[in-house]
Amino acid sequence: MIVGKTLFDDEHANQNDDKEDRPLDRLKNLDEKIAGAVNKVKALKEEKTALERKVQELEALLNEKNQEVERLSSEKNAIKSQIAELLSELESLDVE
Repeated sequence: MIVGKTLFDDEHANQNDDKEDRPLDRLKNLDEKIAGAVNKVKALKEEKTALERKVQELEALLNEKNQEVERLSSEKNAIKSQIAELLSELESLDVE
């Protein structure tokens, strides 16, 4: 038997401290999780903004390319017409 030990000695005090620390540890853990979630949300918002900006840039580039395709298609049709006319004129010439 250990003489001089009471309910309020270190062994029991540590158990009580553990019980008191648990809610504080849980609260600290919850606070860290919330802070992590807030940082993640901020990062995701920044990423979303950057991606939206990139989408706008790509859409503008796509519009430019579509306009260029339309212009080249029109030029091709005009050249095709000119060639057809020239061939028609060559056929109409009477080369004997």
